[in-house]
Amino acid sequence: MRPIPCSRDMDFGQSNLFGYIEDLQELTIIERPVRRSLKTPEEIERLTVDEELNDIERALYLLSSGQDVQGTSVVANLPVLMRQNPAETLRRVLPKIREVLHVAGVEMQLTAAVSFLTVLQDESVSIHTYSHSFLHIILQNLEHRDAGVSNAWLETLLAVIEALPKETIRHEILNPLVSKAQISQTLQSRLVSCKIMGKLANKFEAHIVKREILPLVKSLCQDVEYEVRTCMCRQLEHVAQGIGTELTKTVVLPELVELARDEGSSVRLAAFETLVNLLDMFDSDDRRQTVLPLVKSFCEKSFKADESILVSLSFHLGKLCNGLYGIFTPEQHLRFLEFYKKLCTLGLQQENGHNDNQLQLQTLEQEKKYISVRKNCAYNFPAMIVFVDPKNFHLELYSIFFCLCHDPEVTVRYTMAISFYEVAKLLNSSVCTIQKELVTLLQDESLEVLDALVGHLPEILELMINGGENSGSESKLLSIPDLIPALTTAEQRAATSLKWRTHEKLLQKYACLPQIISSDQIYYRFLHRMLAIILTNNVLPVQKAAARTLCVYLRYNRKQEQRHEVIQKLIEQLGQGKSYWNRLRFLDTCEFIMELFSKSFFCKYFFLPVLELTHDPVANVRIKLCYLLPKVKSTLKIPTDKHLLQQLELCIRKLLCQEKDKDVLTIVKRTVLELDRMDISLDAFQKRFYENDLLDQEKERQEHLLLEMEQLEKEKQQNEGRSANVNDKIFEKKRRDNKPSSVLVKSMTLSSGNSSGASTGKEDKKSKLVRSQSFNTQALHPKYNNIDKCSNKSSATGYTSSLSGMGKSCMLSFSDDSFRTRSTGNSGNATFSSSSSLISSRNSFNSTDQKNNGNKESQSRKMSIKNRKSNS
Repeated sequence: MRPIPCSRDMDFGQSNLFGYIEDLQELTIIERPVRRSLKTPEEIERLTVDEELNDIERALYLLSSGQDVQGTSVVANLPVLMRQNPAETLRRVLPKIREVLHVAGVEMQLTAAVSFLTVLQDESVSIHTYSHSFLHIILQNLEHRDAGVSNAWLETLLAVIEALPKETIRHEILNPLVSKAQISQTLQSRLVSCKIMGKLANKFEAHIVKREILPLVKSLCQDVEYEVRTCMCRQLEHVAQGIGTELTKTVVLPELVELARDEGSSVRLAAFETLVNLLDMFDSDDRRQTVLPLVKSFCEKSFKADESILVSLSFHLGKLCNGLYGIFTPEQHLRFLEFYKKLCTLGLQQENGHNDNQLQLQTLEQEKKYISVRKNCAYNFPAMIVFVDPKNFHLELYSIFFCLCHDPEVTVRYTMAISFYEVAKLLNSSVCTIQKELVTLLQDESLEVLDALVGHLPEILELMINGGENSGSESKLLSIPDLIPALTTAEQRAATSLKWRTHEKLLQKYACLPQIISSDQIYYRFLHRMLAIILTNNVLPVQKAAARTLCVYLRYNRKQEQRHEVIQKLIEQLGQGKSYWNRLRFLDTCEFIMELFSKSFFCKYFFLPVLELTHDPVANVRIKLCYLLPKVKSTLKIPTDKHLLQQLELCIRKLLCQEKDKDVLTIVKRTVLELDRMDISLDAFQKRFYENDLLDQEKERQEHLLLEMEQLEKEKQQNEGRSANVNDKIFEKKRRDNKPSSVLVKSMTLSSGNSSGASTGKEDKKSKLVRSQSFNTQALHPKYNNIDKCSNKSSATGYTSSLSGMGKSCMLSFSDDSFRTRSTGNSGNATFSSSSSLISSRNSFNSTDQKNNGNKESQSRKMSIKNRKSNS
């Protein structure tokens, strides 16, 4: 149908006019089926019921002369009638329903099965009355010709058996079952008998089961129809639980072995799955002699002659390998591991040939089967890690883990994403080996995979950070280098999709990031993105999730300047925003702030901006504010916040006096009554607010701690800057001092050689010594005297023995830039004190070095004076 143009573009020519008429006729044709679906007056007359009839009379009338849909409604309403008037319903309505069910259609039969079960669950009547009135109707309809109806009545019967007493079960169900299970009965009757056998095996003692039920079980296991053998084989698990371990070994296990070799593939499959489920009931001898050969046979035939069992084998392989672990030889252990690896890549290798069009359908079916096999392998991956031991993961299973995480099918990657957390827990300290796969799944093109992974993302990231080899806080960002880009990419893909629930879930889980990455990384890569989502996204749950996560980021931000910037943006862009929608989100954000922050924090930054919204022009904003006011008042402490309480009361008075909207005024009056009943907490602790005050005190303590840590980091950076400058000056001074000292050493050696050849008297030596001492004291600069004092103090405090070693370590540490960066990563008082100790040791080293240089210089001068004296 052509689009109808605007009136100014319409062409009312003859050809175009007929075209528009055709379009209108098409519209009328669309409406015709709606008119035809309406009831005619005659039909309405037949469906009309006298309003004066009571419920019982109306039900009887509709069951007798009404249409099928009316009779079905009466059957569906049977539980209500049983609750209202059980006696009359059992006496009059139930016999009529029993009569109608003989000729009823499928819909009424299914409705009756559900209604009978509801009556049992409601316990409207005693179990004795129920078995007398309802049980016979259930048993009569078990063999309905429609398989769906028969299964519905069977499910009802199996539920009823749980509540019936043993004697009733024996007489009403077990005794007739002997004849129903005979080969002469219909296939449907024998199939029903198989399922009832499995249920009855848990209701009686072992000797009764052995005498009355096991003969029927053996007979049905040998039935001529493979459907019956399959059905009975699947019930052997319930039979084994009823008869115990000994009878299971002597009776059930031989039957399972025989059924495992059956000619029907469905029978063999049922035998294999039952064998796996009963594995815990067999001892090591049975497993080694009977179960293991059967399992090996299944594995060998699965790729060749019996591919029907391949999917089931891949699903149960993890349970099999761990159940038979104790009896495996090293060779068998390796064989089963290789078999699992082969299943993990099944269908990924392209085979040569077999590209004919005739085999296309078979190839598609086979491809679906192979995808199911790989999906089951992904499901069993955690069990296989236990099988090979987590220590051998990298050697034995990492390549398979890589293949499954990069599988071309979404279902396989989805299963790996679900089991990723279990794998990470099992690997423990070796979890760092699967970091790349985590990033790969976060960047997966399918949002289903991302949704499955995000469920345990906080726990996975915590294991990655704390459980890896680089578990220190200083290297937590380096341990997963591509994590931040992967997280931002995942959020952007979820935001651009239509799956807002995945986006909401992702934003909620991102609240864990302050425990994983640094505050600066969160501020620059995530915090502003959360604010943008609040401002631009159109989905309310997503906006609320982003608001709460933003508040968490703000809570753990370690820089006061950044916190003030974010608070200012929240107030300006949300609280004072042009859109009323943004102002509503500001109130949501304030609610989260009251939850996460201390009362004093909220009062300091958000109390007055919230009260400003009492003058908001939009009624919905004022209504939401009124609902929030009790929480706002609960943040006040008297007498500290007395002025804020006065502001709150003033705003409420203005609302009461000036509000013109009736809805808002009604809510304001209700809020005023609630505020009057509220008690304001005091600065001192009170018994009734003790727990809340303790929690608020802890929040306030943590907020002050963040401020103290920020101050310590600033001081540490300033001290490091100063120490670096001092170190550079000392190094330059030593470089200048080293040049004259080398010259003085040469002159000192020459002068000592000359003085050794000269002979002097005792008086001359005394005079030279006095002169040299007086010259030494006059020649030294005053600052060297101070350095001498400092060095003497340091030696007195016990640092003399380690001065040279400390000096070397300090010089190395401050000449190595990489060491300086690592040291800044540490936080707390311990780091600050360690840096101050480095500074003190550095000063003591420099003072000692300067003293030694001064002594060398004075000695050289003294020797030169001595040379001059001897020459003269």
